[in-house]
Amino acid sequence: MGYLASVAIGVMQVVGLLALAPLLTGVMRKIKAKTQKRIGAGITQPYYDLLKLFRKDEVVSEQASWIFRYAPWVVMTSTTTAALFIPVFVPFSPFSYAGDVLVVLGLIALSRFFVMLGGLDAGSAFGGIGVSREMMMSSLAEPGLFLTIFVVSLTLGGTNLTSLVSAAASLGVVLTPSMLFAFISFFIISLAETGRLPFDNPATHLELTMVHEAIVLEYSGRGLALIQWAQSVRQVLLLGLLVDLFVPLGMPSTVNSDPLLLGLGAAAVTTKILLLAVIVAYLETRVAKWRLFRLPDLFTMAIASAMVGLVLFYL
Repeated sequence: MGYLASVAIGVMQVVGLLALAPLLTGVMRKIKAKTQKRIGAGITQPYYDLLKLFRKDEVVSEQASWIFRYAPWVVMTSTTTAALFIPVFVPFSPFSYAGDVLVVLGLIALSRFFVMLGGLDAGSAFGGIGVSREMMMSSLAEPGLFLTIFVVSLTLGGTNLTSLVSAAASLGVVLTPSMLFAFISFFIISLAETGRLPFDNPATHLELTMVHEAIVLEYSGRGLALIQWAQSVRQVLLLGLLVDLFVPLGMPSTVNSDPLLLGLGAAAVTTKILLLAVIVAYLETRVAKWRLFRLPDLFTMAIASAMVGLVLFYL
Protein backbone atom coordinates (compact mmCIF):
# COMPACT_ATOMS: atom_id res chain seq x y z
CA MET A 1 0.00 0.00 0.00
CA GLY A 2 1.36 3.39 -0.98
CA TYR A 3 2.06 6.13 1.53
CA LEU A 4 -0.64 8.45 0.17
CA ALA A 5 -3.20 5.66 0.33
CA SER A 6 -2.28 4.87 3.94
CA VAL A 7 -2.50 8.56 4.86
CA ALA A 8 -5.94 8.75 3.24
CA ILE A 9 -7.07 5.71 5.23
CA GLY A 10 -5.67 7.24 8.41
CA VAL A 11 -7.53 10.49 7.83
CA MET A 12 -10.73 8.61 7.01
CA GLN A 13 -10.33 6.66 10.25
CA VAL A 14 -10.11 9.85 12.32
CA VAL A 15 -13.09 11.36 10.49
CA GLY A 16 -15.02 8.16 11.14
CA LEU A 17 -14.15 8.32 14.84
CA LEU A 18 -15.32 11.92 15.08
CA ALA A 19 -18.53 11.11 13.22
CA LEU A 20 -19.44 7.89 15.04
CA ALA A 21 -18.50 8.92 18.59
CA PRO A 22 -21.83 10.66 19.37
CA LEU A 23 -23.69 7.67 17.92
CA LEU A 24 -22.02 5.34 20.42
CA THR A 25 -23.09 7.66 23.22
CA GLY A 26 -26.65 7.56 21.90
CA VAL A 27 -26.61 3.75 21.74
CA MET A 28 -25.44 3.49 25.35
CA ARG A 29 -28.13 5.90 26.53
CA LYS A 30 -30.78 3.94 24.63
CA ILE A 31 -29.65 0.64 26.13
CA LYS A 32 -29.77 2.12 29.62
CA ALA A 33 -33.26 3.46 28.97
CA LYS A 34 -34.52 0.10 27.70
CA THR A 35 -33.09 -1.83 30.63
CA GLN A 36 -34.70 0.67 33.01
CA LYS A 37 -38.11 0.17 31.32
CA ARG A 38 -38.03 3.64 29.73
CA ILE A 39 -38.46 4.64 26.10
CA GLY A 40 -35.55 7.05 26.04
CA ALA A 41 -34.35 9.32 23.27
CA GLY A 42 -33.27 8.02 19.88
CA ILE A 43 -29.69 6.92 19.29
CA THR A 44 -29.11 10.00 17.10
CA GLN A 45 -30.12 12.42 19.86
CA PRO A 46 -26.49 13.36 20.72
CA TYR A 47 -26.08 14.77 17.20
CA TYR A 48 -29.08 17.05 17.71
CA ASP A 49 -27.76 18.08 21.11
CA LEU A 50 -24.36 19.01 19.67
CA LEU A 51 -25.96 20.91 16.79
CA LYS A 52 -28.18 22.82 19.22
CA LEU A 53 -25.20 23.74 21.41
CA PHE A 54 -23.10 24.88 18.43
CA ARG A 55 -25.90 27.26 17.47
CA LYS A 56 -26.24 28.78 20.93
CA ASP A 57 -24.30 31.72 22.30
CA GLU A 58 -21.82 31.18 25.12
CA VAL A 59 -22.37 32.65 28.56
CA VAL A 60 -19.01 33.34 30.24
CA SER A 61 -18.47 34.24 33.87
CA GLU A 62 -17.00 37.67 34.62
CA GLN A 63 -14.27 35.98 36.68
CA ALA A 64 -13.21 33.72 33.81
CA SER A 65 -10.01 34.38 31.88
CA TRP A 66 -8.80 33.22 28.48
CA ILE A 67 -8.19 29.77 29.93
CA PHE A 68 -11.93 29.17 30.31
CA ARG A 69 -12.61 30.24 26.71
CA TYR A 70 -9.83 28.24 25.06
CA ALA A 71 -9.89 25.11 27.23
CA PRO A 72 -12.61 23.38 25.12
CA TRP A 73 -10.58 23.93 21.96
CA VAL A 74 -7.45 22.49 23.59
CA VAL A 75 -9.48 19.52 24.82
CA MET A 76 -10.93 18.78 21.38
CA THR A 77 -7.60 19.34 19.60
CA SER A 78 -5.62 17.09 21.93
CA THR A 79 -8.25 14.34 21.72
CA THR A 80 -8.33 14.51 17.91
CA THR A 81 -4.52 14.45 17.80
CA ALA A 82 -4.51 11.34 19.99
CA ALA A 83 -6.93 9.74 17.53
CA LEU A 84 -4.37 10.23 14.75
CA PHE A 85 -1.92 7.88 16.48
CA ILE A 86 -4.38 5.10 17.40
CA PRO A 87 -5.28 2.39 14.87
CA VAL A 88 -8.88 1.57 15.74
CA PHE A 89 -10.68 0.33 12.62
CA VAL A 90 -7.58 -0.73 10.65
CA PRO A 91 -4.35 -2.35 11.95
CA PHE A 92 -2.17 0.66 11.26
CA SER A 93 -1.99 4.41 11.54
CA PRO A 94 0.26 6.31 9.11
CA PHE A 95 0.95 8.88 11.82
CA SER A 96 2.04 6.43 14.52
CA TYR A 97 5.70 6.92 13.61
CA ALA A 98 5.44 10.40 15.17
CA GLY A 99 4.19 9.15 18.53
CA ASP A 100 3.67 5.97 20.51
CA VAL A 101 1.28 4.96 23.27
CA LEU A 102 3.03 7.23 25.78
CA VAL A 103 2.32 10.25 23.58
CA VAL A 104 -1.34 9.21 23.40
CA LEU A 105 -1.55 8.94 27.19
CA GLY A 106 0.08 12.36 27.46
CA LEU A 107 -2.45 13.92 25.09
CA ILE A 108 -5.34 12.38 27.05
CA ALA A 109 -3.81 13.74 30.26
CA LEU A 110 -3.44 17.17 28.62
CA SER A 111 -7.13 17.12 27.72
CA ARG A 112 -8.09 16.25 31.29
CA PHE A 113 -5.74 18.93 32.67
CA PHE A 114 -7.33 21.73 30.63
CA VAL A 115 -10.84 20.57 31.53
CA MET A 116 -9.88 20.93 35.18
CA LEU A 117 -8.23 24.30 34.56
CA GLY A 118 -11.41 25.55 32.89
CA GLY A 119 -13.51 24.28 35.80
CA LEU A 120 -11.36 26.19 38.29
CA ASP A 121 -11.02 29.33 36.19
CA ALA A 122 -14.75 30.12 36.30
CA GLY A 123 -14.60 30.53 40.07
CA SER A 124 -17.60 28.28 40.67
CA ALA A 125 -17.96 26.31 43.90
CA PHE A 126 -19.25 23.34 41.94
CA GLY A 127 -16.24 23.53 39.65
CA GLY A 128 -13.87 23.38 42.61
CA ILE A 129 -15.67 20.35 44.01
CA GLY A 130 -15.59 18.54 40.68
CA VAL A 131 -11.92 19.35 40.03
CA SER A 132 -10.82 18.11 43.47
CA ARG A 133 -12.64 14.84 42.90
CA GLU A 134 -11.28 14.50 39.36
CA MET A 135 -7.71 15.13 40.55
CA MET A 136 -8.05 12.45 43.20
CA MET A 137 -9.36 9.94 40.67
CA SER A 138 -6.74 10.85 38.06
CA SER A 139 -3.87 10.46 40.52
CA LEU A 140 -5.04 6.89 41.19
CA ALA A 141 -5.98 5.97 37.61
CA GLU A 142 -2.73 6.96 35.91
CA PRO A 143 -0.42 4.53 37.79
CA GLY A 144 -2.74 1.65 36.93
CA LEU A 145 -2.95 2.78 33.31
CA PHE A 146 0.83 2.99 32.92
CA LEU A 147 1.29 -0.41 34.55
CA THR A 148 -1.31 -1.90 32.20
CA ILE A 149 0.37 -0.42 29.13
CA PHE A 150 3.70 -1.72 30.43
CA VAL A 151 2.32 -5.26 30.60
CA VAL A 152 0.81 -4.96 27.10
CA SER A 153 4.06 -3.57 25.69
CA LEU A 154 6.10 -6.40 27.21
CA THR A 155 3.69 -9.05 25.93
CA LEU A 156 3.22 -7.72 22.39
CA GLY A 157 6.56 -5.95 21.99
CA GLY A 158 7.28 -2.22 21.78
CA THR A 159 5.21 0.88 22.45
CA ASN A 160 4.26 1.78 18.89
CA LEU A 161 0.51 1.35 18.59
CA THR A 162 0.62 0.06 15.02
CA SER A 163 3.09 -2.63 16.08
CA LEU A 164 0.99 -3.51 19.14
CA VAL A 165 -2.27 -3.83 17.22
CA SER A 166 -0.63 -5.78 14.38
CA ALA A 167 1.03 -8.16 16.86
CA ALA A 168 -2.27 -8.70 18.68
CA ALA A 169 -4.10 -9.27 15.38
CA SER A 170 -1.55 -11.90 14.33
CA LEU A 171 -2.25 -13.81 17.56
CA GLY A 172 -6.05 -13.64 17.17
CA VAL A 173 -7.06 -13.77 20.85
CA VAL A 174 -4.41 -12.94 23.44
CA LEU A 175 -5.15 -15.44 26.22
CA THR A 176 -1.93 -15.25 28.23
CA PRO A 177 -2.44 -14.82 31.99
CA SER A 178 -0.60 -11.51 31.98
CA MET A 179 -2.88 -10.07 29.29
CA LEU A 180 -5.97 -11.35 31.11
CA PHE A 181 -5.08 -9.38 34.23
CA ALA A 182 -4.10 -6.40 32.06
CA PHE A 183 -7.55 -6.57 30.46
CA ILE A 184 -9.24 -6.40 33.88
CA SER A 185 -7.13 -3.38 34.83
CA PHE A 186 -7.69 -1.59 31.52
CA PHE A 187 -11.44 -2.18 31.67
CA ILE A 188 -11.72 -0.68 35.17
CA ILE A 189 -9.61 2.33 34.25
CA SER A 190 -11.57 2.85 31.02
CA LEU A 191 -14.76 3.18 33.08
CA ALA A 192 -13.06 5.82 35.21
CA GLU A 193 -11.59 7.71 32.25
CA THR A 194 -14.96 7.89 30.47
CA GLY A 195 -16.91 8.85 33.59
CA ARG A 196 -19.09 5.76 33.75
CA LEU A 197 -20.67 4.10 36.77
CA PRO A 198 -19.62 3.28 39.46
CA PHE A 199 -17.06 6.12 39.20
CA ASP A 200 -19.33 8.85 37.90
CA ASN A 201 -22.88 9.26 36.65
CA PRO A 202 -23.04 11.42 33.49
CA ALA A 203 -26.83 11.71 33.81
CA THR A 204 -26.92 13.42 37.20
CA HIS A 205 -26.59 16.99 38.42
CA LEU A 206 -26.67 16.30 42.14
CA GLU A 207 -23.94 17.97 44.15
CA LEU A 208 -23.10 14.83 46.13
CA THR A 209 -22.45 12.71 43.02
CA MET A 210 -21.18 15.08 40.32
CA VAL A 211 -17.60 14.81 39.09
CA HIS A 212 -17.24 15.60 35.39
CA GLU A 213 -20.58 17.39 35.19
CA ALA A 214 -19.55 19.69 38.05
CA ILE A 215 -16.39 20.70 36.16
CA VAL A 216 -18.23 21.64 32.95
CA LEU A 217 -21.30 23.10 34.66
CA GLU A 218 -20.29 26.67 33.78
CA TYR A 219 -19.84 25.90 30.08
CA SER A 220 -22.51 26.54 27.49
CA GLY A 221 -22.90 26.82 23.75
CA ARG A 222 -19.95 25.94 21.55
CA GLY A 223 -17.58 25.29 24.45
CA LEU A 224 -19.88 22.71 26.03
CA ALA A 225 -20.42 21.05 22.64
CA LEU A 226 -16.67 20.65 22.10
CA ILE A 227 -16.18 19.13 25.56
CA GLN A 228 -19.05 16.68 25.13
CA TRP A 229 -17.86 15.71 21.66
CA ALA A 230 -14.30 15.17 22.92
CA GLN A 231 -15.63 13.02 25.76
CA SER A 232 -17.47 10.82 23.25
CA VAL A 233 -14.36 10.51 21.07
CA ARG A 234 -12.22 9.52 24.06
CA GLN A 235 -14.79 6.87 24.93
CA VAL A 236 -14.53 5.35 21.44
CA LEU A 237 -10.72 5.47 21.55
CA LEU A 238 -10.50 3.63 24.86
CA LEU A 239 -13.08 1.01 23.91
CA GLY A 240 -11.39 0.61 20.52
CA LEU A 241 -8.00 0.05 22.17
CA LEU A 242 -9.60 -2.46 24.53
CA VAL A 243 -10.98 -4.63 21.73
CA ASP A 244 -7.99 -4.19 19.38
CA LEU A 245 -5.35 -5.15 21.96
CA PHE A 246 -7.17 -7.89 23.85
CA VAL A 247 -9.84 -9.28 21.47
CA PRO A 248 -8.51 -8.55 17.95
CA LEU A 249 -10.65 -11.17 16.18
CA GLY A 250 -11.30 -10.21 12.56
CA MET A 251 -8.59 -7.55 12.40
CA PRO A 252 -6.03 -8.07 9.55
CA SER A 253 -2.52 -8.50 10.89
CA THR A 254 -0.63 -6.71 8.12
CA VAL A 255 -0.63 -3.19 6.75
CA ASN A 256 -0.67 -4.35 3.13
CA SER A 257 -3.90 -6.31 3.45
CA ASP A 258 -6.53 -6.54 0.76
CA PRO A 259 -9.02 -3.61 0.88
CA LEU A 260 -11.84 -6.12 1.37
CA LEU A 261 -10.08 -7.54 4.43
CA LEU A 262 -9.56 -4.04 5.80
CA GLY A 263 -13.27 -3.32 5.34
CA LEU A 264 -14.27 -6.55 7.04
CA GLY A 265 -11.84 -5.80 9.86
CA ALA A 266 -13.33 -2.34 10.33
CA ALA A 267 -16.82 -3.87 10.46
CA ALA A 268 -15.64 -6.43 13.02
CA VAL A 269 -14.09 -3.75 15.22
CA THR A 270 -17.22 -1.60 15.00
CA THR A 271 -19.36 -4.58 16.02
CA LYS A 272 -17.11 -5.39 18.98
CA ILE A 273 -17.08 -1.79 20.16
CA LEU A 274 -20.87 -1.65 19.98
CA LEU A 275 -21.14 -4.96 21.84
CA LEU A 276 -18.78 -3.75 24.55
CA ALA A 277 -20.70 -0.47 24.83
CA VAL A 278 -23.95 -2.43 25.23
CA ILE A 279 -22.35 -4.52 28.01
CA VAL A 280 -21.10 -1.39 29.79
CA ALA A 281 -24.50 0.29 29.51
CA TYR A 282 -26.23 -2.83 30.82
CA LEU A 283 -23.83 -3.11 33.76
CA GLU A 284 -24.49 0.53 34.62
CA THR A 285 -28.14 -0.31 35.27
CA ARG A 286 -27.10 -3.07 37.69
CA VAL A 287 -24.67 -1.09 39.85
CA ALA A 288 -24.97 2.12 41.83
CA LYS A 289 -22.47 4.93 41.97
CA TRP A 290 -19.94 4.21 44.68
CA ARG A 291 -19.22 6.68 47.43
CA LEU A 292 -16.22 8.88 46.68
CA PHE A 293 -14.08 7.41 49.44
CA ARG A 294 -14.73 3.86 48.24
CA LEU A 295 -13.44 4.55 44.72
CA PRO A 296 -9.76 4.05 45.71
CA ASP A 297 -10.67 0.38 46.30
CA LEU A 298 -11.50 0.01 42.60
CA PHE A 299 -8.31 1.75 41.53
CA THR A 300 -6.35 -0.45 43.93
CA MET A 301 -7.94 -3.47 42.27
CA ALA A 302 -6.85 -2.18 38.84
CA ILE A 303 -3.29 -1.49 40.00
CA ALA A 304 -3.03 -4.86 41.74
CA SER A 305 -4.37 -6.63 38.65
CA ALA A 306 -1.80 -4.93 36.43
CA MET A 307 0.99 -5.83 38.89
CA VAL A 308 -0.14 -9.47 38.96
CA GLY A 309 -0.04 -9.45 35.16
CA LEU A 310 3.50 -8.04 35.28
CA VAL A 311 4.62 -10.76 37.68
CA LEU A 312 2.98 -13.48 35.57
CA PHE A 313 4.79 -12.23 32.47
CA TYR A 314 8.17 -12.95 34.07
CA LEU A 315 7.15 -16.33 35.53
